[in-house]
Amino acid sequence: MLDMKRHKIVLYNPQAVFYTMPLALLAVGSALDPRRYEVRIVDGRLERDPVKAVLAEADGALCLGVTVLTGAPIRDALRVSRAAKARYPHLPVVWGGWHPSLFPLETLEEPAVDVTVQGHGEVTFAELVERLAAGASLEGVAGCAYAERRCDALRKCVAPSSGGVLNPPRPLTDMNALPPANYALIPVERYFRRKKQRQLDYVSSTGCHYRCAFCADPFVYKRRWVALAPERVGEEVEHLWRRYRFEDLAFQDETFFTHRKRVVAIAEEFLRRGLTFTWTATMRADQGARLPDEVFALCARAGLRQVIIGVESGSQEMLNWMTKDITLEQVLDCAEKCVRHNLGAIFPFIVGFPGESEESVWATLEMVKRLRAMSPRFETPIFYYKPYPGSRITEEVVRNGYRLPQTLEEWAEFDFIGSAGPWVSREKYELVERFKFYNRFAWGPERWWRRPLQVIARWRCGRNFYRAPVEKVIVERLKPLPKLS
Repeated sequence: MLDMKRHKIVLYNPQAVFYTMPLALLAVGSALDPRRYEVRIVDGRLERDPVKAVLAEADGALCLGVTVLTGAPIRDALRVSRAAKARYPHLPVVWGGWHPSLFPLETLEEPAVDVTVQGHGEVTFAELVERLAAGASLEGVAGCAYAERRCDALRKCVAPSSGGVLNPPRPLTDMNALPPANYALIPVERYFRRKKQRQLDYVSSTGCHYRCAFCADPFVYKRRWVALAPERVGEEVEHLWRRYRFEDLAFQDETFFTHRKRVVAIAEEFLRRGLTFTWTATMRADQGARLPDEVFALCARAGLRQVIIGVESGSQEMLNWMTKDITLEQVLDCAEKCVRHNLGAIFPFIVGFPGESEESVWATLEMVKRLRAMSPRFETPIFYYKPYPGSRITEEVVRNGYRLPQTLEEWAEFDFIGSAGPWVSREKYELVERFKFYNRFAWGPERWWRRPLQVIARWRCGRNFYRAPVEKVIVERLKPLPKLS
């Protein structure tokens, strides 16, 4: 018979530079039976001393769960996990999220990590904590890996591990079978203050059907996609809106516009319920091209203010090489529809792929200029390709001699947003950085104090003249600018 005492579960979100609500922790915490488990979420971004906060909550806990993205969040996750293990040696430490999904066994080489969870974690974590509460083995718990000799259930988590055991994967769970996310587990108002807007983050679908060669989604989700029914989305969102009175809803789905009928039904739910917030969501160019104007109009009436459409390259040849499965004509079609319906749009691009030609880079810069000139509400951030683990292109560059980080400490230094790979020459990097600066001012909102620089920036972009960037040097000395667009 299972022990029916109420166990405390501590979940930790590592420090990062953004303030998206910890939706992964909300999901796994909300999937636990509240009669048996008391969930405490600690967010390192909100704490003055995250280690102290976790140690205080972890006293008497059944386990500590940490969600971990590849890159800088690993550093804080390690710091907190090691401190918790040093203070409470018997406390099982479980890592979930993108990095443990990509490296389930390699992550277990860290002595402070006892279990890793792969992919969609709600059902896996719920089964895992049931085993821990019962003192049972984790053998056969689908979707996780564990350090064999480190756990007693894990053997009191003190003996050194002789290696890890990788259990079979767990298929994506129907989201409609899971309970709603319990936002009472987090201080919602504090996130509003950090975001500087009353914006609520929400997930209505998981996964992605597509096969982009630079992305890890096909590896983690096996090109599967699951979603909440429109009626449930409407009911949950209305409940959250009446409780928190948010002004904007950010759908954190990877591909929100996957099915036209579902999008239409959700928009109609919002209108039928009289919900007056705005919202933003992700859209692929092929999806947007297939949506007729009346659907764009319906979504706009229902509050849609902005879409995010990954373009990646202005070269059709490059798009084909990365199996993006979109065309530049579809991108422009989406952009024109956004203009007609007064919608904002973010069009992210990636340059600096291994072997990318000069012509491809210039084609991307031309497409960026074309989109920015279409609407002051369009943004075109440019990133450099970095070999994110789990993708086809990464496998290719590794075969060609590129060395991925080998330890968690090295992965903590992995910057897949702000830096370029070794195959990007200094000249190419300087060209792109100068272009980003002038493009930002050339097509931004017109303000009297920006006008002189805007005239110069448009002249430079129009002639592709980025040498001797005197204006860039002066402006960045006066006021450093973010490197996002």
